[in-house]
Amino acid sequence: MIQSPLKHFVLDTNVLLHSPACVTKFAENVVVVPVDVIEELDRFKSTNDELGRNARAVIRILDGARARGSLGEGEGAPINDQGGRIKVELRTVCLLEHGLRGDTPDNRILSIAYRLMREGHHVVFVSKDANVRVKCDALGIPSEDFETDKVPAPDDLYTGWRAVDVDAQVLAGKDKDKDLEVEGPAFADLRPNEAVLLRERGNPKRSLLTRPRRVGPEGRASLRAFDAGSEAVMGVSPRNVEQRIALELLMDPSVSLVTLVGQAGTGKTLFALCAGLHLTIRKHVYEKLLVARPVMPLGRDIGFLPGTAEEKLMPWMKPIFDNMKFVLRERREPGEADKKLHDLFKSGVVEIEPLTFIRGRSIHNQFMIVDEVQNLTPHQVKTIISRVGNDTKLVLTGDPYQIDNPYLDSRSNGLTYVAERFQGQEVAGHVLFTKSERSKLASIAVELL
Repeated sequence: MIQSPLKHFVLDTNVLLHSPACVTKFAENVVVVPVDVIEELDRFKSTNDELGRNARAVIRILDGARARGSLGEGEGAPINDQGGRIKVELRTVCLLEHGLRGDTPDNRILSIAYRLMREGHHVVFVSKDANVRVKCDALGIPSEDFETDKVPAPDDLYTGWRAVDVDAQVLAGKDKDKDLEVEGPAFADLRPNEAVLLRERGNPKRSLLTRPRRVGPEGRASLRAFDAGSEAVMGVSPRNVEQRIALELLMDPSVSLVTLVGQAGTGKTLFALCAGLHLTIRKHVYEKLLVARPVMPLGRDIGFLPGTAEEKLMPWMKPIFDNMKFVLRERREPGEADKKLHDLFKSGVVEIEPLTFIRGRSIHNQFMIVDEVQNLTPHQVKTIISRVGNDTKLVLTGDPYQIDNPYLDSRSNGLTYVAERFQGQEVAGHVLFTKSERSKLASIAVELL
């Protein structure tokens, strides 16, 4: 007999650890938290990392709901303003007849979803673990990933620029010191800091890269030519339109947040470092270049390696050092780049920072680069961005197709989430890289493998 016309969303532990507030996101339906999930949260709650903080947040939410009603009786206690409720389920059932042993938490959690479905409830199992969703399918239990914080697939992401064909007289009358006034449907929805490549109609080789200074009604806009253009920075010149746009955004202190998304070899990290080094050690716009790269999910301890925090991070920062050495070489003498890099670290102008220690900090007047951000959750990236103080520029780079975190994918990671959410903000800029420039071999590998 059907017990309730509402959906019963049974949540896996990883969903709650990914987003503690997710329990309030299921509208008027019933959120079911199996008792084994409570046990797993209890195991995480004492750790001093992101998982521990999230576990404690979930426990506080459950305790607050308990004050508004019983978590174990009927449909549970109220959890949101839409009439949704939350319930803790204790009774598991044996699934040995289906080949699942009851000695693992995952199987016991699944058994509760199975029991509720057999009792006639409309059940949906929510998990970020693909293996668990496969088991659900074998048992006939509807399952899905938690998708509230998901964004479009990388191929459908906001690119950060657009190409517009214009008449020859538009480019012919361009004065480099004045804004270019344009109008038409192609300019109606321009975002702040979105680059516009103006191409002469019929002659696309004649073009001009611009940025919107002002966007008005009915497709009217004022565009300004790029400041950086194709000029070399730290001896490195952009090779394509995407790199030129990225360099323009990176060199502009008024753009406080830049997201660079793309596959391997497209120049994301290289140009971020070029701009950071140039603005720090040559132009002195910033006091320090701060570079971070997640060793593993944000908040884990790095104590398994000997030495200081900086020495522990060295193996994980090799890609950063490789790029820095490439930028700093001039005469190509043996050891030249290593000596310059050592001097920069010794003087404190360049610093590497474990993300473990970023919570609670206020980072002022620094050029900050966080690489491999695709391995962080949206909440973890929020923690990083919220640390940015006055006059600091934050650059987030990564490849959404190379994710090591088992509970993230190309649509739910922190990098693409921030790029999509910040696209309408005047302080933010974004570029989606598509062309590999590392080498001919690397470019072919990206396409074929």
